[in-house]
Amino acid sequence: MHDTDGSRPRSAAQALVDQLVVNGVTHVFTVPGESFLPVLDALYDSGINVTVCRQEGGAAMMAEAHGKATGRPGICFVTRGPGATNASAGIHIAQQDSTPMILFVGQVERSLRDREAWQEVDYRAAFGPIAKWATEIDQGARVPEYVSRAFHAATGGRPGPVVVALPKDMLKEAAPGPLAPAFVPVEAAPGPEEMERLAALLAEAESPFLLLGGSRWSAQAYAEIRSFAERFDLPVATSYRRLPLFDPLHPNYAGDLGLAANPKLVARAKAADLLIVLGGRLGEVASQTYSLLEIPGPRTRLVHIHPGPEELGRVYVPHLGIVATPTRMAAALAQLAPPPAKPWSDQARAAHADYLAWSETATPQPGPVNLGAVMVHLRAALPEDAILCNGAGNYAAWIHRFYRFRRFATHLAPTSGSMGYGVPAAVGMKRLHPERVVVSLNGDGDFLMNGQEFATAVQYGLNILFIVADNASYGTIRMHQERDFPGRVCATDLVNPDFAAYARAFGGFGVTVERTEDFPAALEAARASDQPAIIHLKMSTDAIAPGMTLTAIREKALAVR
Repeated sequence: MHDTDGSRPRSAAQALVDQLVVNGVTHVFTVPGESFLPVLDALYDSGINVTVCRQEGGAAMMAEAHGKATGRPGICFVTRGPGATNASAGIHIAQQDSTPMILFVGQVERSLRDREAWQEVDYRAAFGPIAKWATEIDQGARVPEYVSRAFHAATGGRPGPVVVALPKDMLKEAAPGPLAPAFVPVEAAPGPEEMERLAALLAEAESPFLLLGGSRWSAQAYAEIRSFAERFDLPVATSYRRLPLFDPLHPNYAGDLGLAANPKLVARAKAADLLIVLGGRLGEVASQTYSLLEIPGPRTRLVHIHPGPEELGRVYVPHLGIVATPTRMAAALAQLAPPPAKPWSDQARAAHADYLAWSETATPQPGPVNLGAVMVHLRAALPEDAILCNGAGNYAAWIHRFYRFRRFATHLAPTSGSMGYGVPAAVGMKRLHPERVVVSLNGDGDFLMNGQEFATAVQYGLNILFIVADNASYGTIRMHQERDFPGRVCATDLVNPDFAAYARAFGGFGVTVERTEDFPAALEAARASDQPAIIHLKMSTDAIAPGMTLTAIREKALAVR
């Protein structure tokens, strides 16, 4: 950090970077722009790792993944206008996923504002609806104040993204005042009366059910929730793309209450007389399109625990609402005594047996490559602390159903369903954890939305394993198309490159797999290459999901017409 540089007072740009250091920032993701050159200069000898990316959307998603994995704001710098709008995809993910993140955006000089100057955007207006806070710093002396507030806003309550615009001329101003202290996230905890009410509800229940989701978790909270579930013998499910919140091989695990969930799990959740939702918003996917409970007043007793008070009662009026972070709530639950009698004691075993039957063996698929069998092999071949990243597309259904996340914080994927996430998220995770195995799982259309960040992996020597499931289609849209307009295929077919050759063109390793039985050798070769590697899986377009085919969907739709 630099209070002064000779006789010159510290600049606003230097104060900004010094404030990042004070707040423990170790990584920054960026596509450089002339609008914030003073910040780049301040980063030069800051000790912060700077990852230069190929597109602002990729940079923002790397920062979001960093925030999701660490619980501390991921930091991204982009330039004005198109740089900022490119980054908006990452902001939307952070908002819907409750991820702490700060996006710093270059801005036109203050004297040029409101003239539609070159690449000028009103960032408060543009990002206000999709960020927790969007602002612009008008005075260099106030940089420490604004940056401190950004960290507190991004992490407090329900976490989310903050956007801070930086006028180009402001960054050169003097900022001689003191820096703000390091931020400390505020942790809300349940009160004794709330814990007493929860204990009473559990004592009266006959079929309770625990659903875990959201952010603001920790490894300790993960362990404490496991202990709580064991002592109370509760069936536990994880919500959409929050699978690493509970060990899938634990006898209390009931499964993933996400898209294409096990029908037996959905039925079990609907039959519960006490539903405890910890951390999650109980949004559209976790609620099975808002079908689990009645709106607004559920007949099922609902205990909703969330760090943001604005979420309690937003859709469902809970019987007991508790404002608490998962970390503090898990600590309180660790001290809660179970009731003398637990009439539901056999339900967790039955729920876990249903989960194992649903996920143990890959389902038959058309075509020579079975993605379910690939997932089954990966869960045996990869170390338990391997980190898997994916974007959106029907290929992810095989991940959710067949892969098993045995460790906390080993899966990064957008609950917003945003495509193009898996590649940049994997780059961000390998920069954060260079010693761990990182795998990026992608569909073909999904991969090419941010596939340029494979070049970033090569530039930094990141031996990430990228798996591309190529079915020559925007498969999810094709699936819905066949349901609603059977046989009338429009705008969903794709002509793809040779993804293995794509990897080699960038300086990585590439291999193509056209039969399931060839995947283990391809995986071994890719890992042995010690390079960024792409395994190109050639799949049948008809293989649209673990339990269905496009042909079957089309025939069913035609039969009811």
